Amino acid sequence: MNTSALQWIALALFVLAVSHTFLVKSFQHLAHRYREGSVAENFFHLLGEVEIVFGLWAAVLLLFLAVFEGPASAIQYLESRNFTEPAFVFVVLSLCSTRPILDLAEKLLSQLSKTLPFSRTVSFFATTLAIGPILGSFITEPAAMTVTAIILLEHFFNKEISTRFKYAILGALFVNVSIGGTLTPYAAPPVLMVAGKWGWGLNHMLMNFGWKGALACALSTAFVTIRFKKELKNLRVNSKNHTRKSPAWVQVIHLIFLTATVAAAHSPTLVFGLFLFFLGFTRVTSEHQEPLQLRQGLLVAFFLAGLVVLGGQQNWWLELILNQLSTVSLFLGATVLTAFTDNAALTYLGSLVPSLSESSRYALVAGAITGGGLTVIANAPNPAGYSILNPAFGAEGISPLGLFREALIPTLIAGMCFWFL
Repeated sequence: MNTSALQWIALALFVLAVSHTFLVKSFQHLAHRYREGSVAENFFHLLGEVEIVFGLWAAVLLLFLAVFEGPASAIQYLESRNFTEPAFVFVVLSLCSTRPILDLAEKLLSQLSKTLPFSRTVSFFATTLAIGPILGSFITEPAAMTVTAIILLEHFFNKEISTRFKYAILGALFVNVSIGGTLTPYAAPPVLMVAGKWGWGLNHMLMNFGWKGALACALSTAFVTIRFKKELKNLRVNSKNHTRKSPAWVQVIHLIFLTATVAAAHSPTLVFGLFLFFLGFTRVTSEHQEPLQLRQGLLVAFFLAGLVVLGGQQNWWLELILNQLSTVSLFLGATVLTAFTDNAALTYLGSLVPSLSESSRYALVAGAITGGGLTVIANAPNPAGYSILNPAFGAEGISPLGLFREALIPTLIAGMCFWFL
C-alpha cells in the first residue's frame, strides 16, 4: 500500500469515527431492541459508548496496515505514536476523582462563593462553573474537568433540573475548560504543544490569552446563570452532603501526589511510578477513601489513544488547509476544524509550519481553544467530562447535537473575547 492510499484510507476512517460519535444514540436505541444480555444487545450497546469510538476505528486502521503491509509495519506505526497524553489523563483523572481531592476543591469553591452577593445556590453554581475550569491553568485541564464535573454532578445534575439546563451547563463547562487553562503555558494541551517551540512563557500567556479566557468564563457562566435563574432558585446546595469528610492531612498528601504528577507530565514512566505509590497510599488510608474510579479513566485514555493513532495520518490535509488561510480565516477555520479533530493535534500541526507569523500563531491557538467545547473530541479533557456526566442524561445519554447547540453561545462569547479584545 503506497503512502497516498494509506492517507486516504486513514481519512475515510477518521470521517467514519467522527460520524460514529454523532450516531451513538442510534446504536443505543438498537441495543434496546434485543434481548437483555444477548450478543446483539451487548454489541450495539458497545457501539453506543462514545469512549470506544476512536479506539475501534484506530484498530481498523492498524488491521489495514497489518493486512497490506504486514504486522511489523502496523507495530512500527503504533510504536511511533506518542501516548503520553492518554497515560497522563488516565492517572490525573483517577487522582482527581478521589474523595480527598473533591473535598478540597469543594471547600475552596465554597469559600470563594461566599464572596458573591447572591443566594447560596446561585453563588456556588456560578463559582463552580467559572472558577473550576480556571483551576485548570494550575492543575491541568483534565484535572479541572474531572473535579468540576463531579461537583456539578453531585450538586446540580443529580437534582431535579430540566434537560435543557443540563445541556446548557455541559456546553458552558466544555468551553470554559478549553479556555480556562490558558493562564499558564503548561496546562492546556493545545498551548502545551506550541509554547516551548514558540517561546510563549507565563507572561505571554497571561497578557495575550489568560485574562481573556477568564473573562469569557465569567461571561458564559453569567449567561447560563441568568438564563436559568428560576430553576437555580428552587435548588438547595448542601456542601456537607458527605457523612465522612476526609482528614486534612489526607487531602494534603493527595494534593502533593497531584502536583508531582503534573510536574512529571512529560514522563510516563515517572507518572506511573507516582501512581503506583499513590495506589499504595490509598490502600493504607482506605478508611478515608472511596473506591477508585479506574474504569472511567481507562475509557477516556482509550478514546484519546485511538485519536492519537488515527490523527497521526491526518497531517497532510490539515497542514494543506492551514497554509492557505489568512489570519481571520485561520482563526475561524481553527475554531471549526477543532470540532472535528483534537485541538492539540491542530496546534501541533501549526507548530510544524515555520512560515507562520506571530499573528497567525495567535489566531491558530485562539481558534483552537475557542472551539474546544463544541464536540466530545474537540479537547482532550472533554471525554472525561462526558464520561462523568453522561449517566445524568438518562438511558439515551448525551446527544452530540445537544452539546453542540448549547456550546455555541459560550463559543461565540469566547471567540469575541479572543478576537476583539
